[in-house]
Amino acid sequence: MTAPAPAPHDPTTRPLPPLAKEGSLRRSLQLFSAFTVEQTDPAYFYGLLAEDSVREARRWCRLDDAIMVDVGGGPGYFADAFTAAGARYCGIDPDVGELNRRGDVGTNTLRASGLALPLADASVDLAYSSNVLEHVPDPEGMADEMVRITRPGGTVVISWTPWLSPWGGHETAPWHYLGGRRAADRYAARHGHRPKNDYGHSLYACSVGRMMRWLTAAEKAGRVERVEILPRYHPAWAKPVVRVPGLREVVSWNAVFVLRAR
Repeated sequence: MTAPAPAPHDPTTRPLPPLAKEGSLRRSLQLFSAFTVEQTDPAYFYGLLAEDSVREARRWCRLDDAIMVDVGGGPGYFADAFTAAGARYCGIDPDVGELNRRGDVGTNTLRASGLALPLADASVDLAYSSNVLEHVPDPEGMADEMVRITRPGGTVVISWTPWLSPWGGHETAPWHYLGGRRAADRYAARHGHRPKNDYGHSLYACSVGRMMRWLTAAEKAGRVERVEILPRYHPAWAKPVVRVPGLREVVSWNAVFVLRAR
C-alpha cells in the first residue's frame, strides 16, 4: 500500500492543543469539550480525536509499518494521524459526502460498506473503527467482517456510542431518550431538514450488552480473545463502569472493544 495523499489544510480550525496525559481527568475534559464543536469545527474535533486514537492504539499494537484498515475512515483526519505514526493506512467509507468533506479523497481510500469489506481474509494487522458501529443496521455483521480480515494475532479495535448514552442520539440528543424516530422528527421540524444521523436510516440503537453477547459468542467459537473493554473518554479510574450492566449503557458515553484475532 502507498500512503494516502495529504488532505488540504483546514484554514478555519484552531490549532490542536497537546494531548493531556493518558488516562487523566484532564484528557477526559479535553475530549468532552471537543464534542461541543463537532458540528462547527469538525477539523478540531476529529483532529484531536484522531491524535488520541493513535496514542490509544499504540497501547495495544505496533503501528510502525502495520497494515491497517479504518472502517468508516471519513475525510482523512484519521488517515493523517495514523500515517504520521507509521501505519500503512487504508480507509473505507460508504458515504461520498464524508469522503469529500475536505476536498480530494486520499489515494488509499475505498468506497465500500463495513458490512461487506472488499478485503481478503486475514489480510491486515489492525482493523480499526471509531464511531461507526451505531450507524449500521447490523453491528454484529460489521464486527464479524472486521475479525475476518484481521490476521491471527492481529488487533481489532471497535469504538462506538451506545444508544442510551447522553450522546446516543447524536445531534438529536437528549430527545432520543423519548424515542429515536420522535427525536429525529422533532429535529426536522425545528431545523427544516432531517438530521445527518437520522434514526432508522443512518443511526441505530446499538447497546453495550448487545455487543457483549456478540463477543461472548465469538470467543466461544475461538475467533477472538478480548484484550480490553473500556469507556473510551473516561479517566483510568472510571474504567470499571463498563463492567456494570445497565449502568454502562448510560455512563460509558463511548465503548471500546479491543480484541485479538485468532
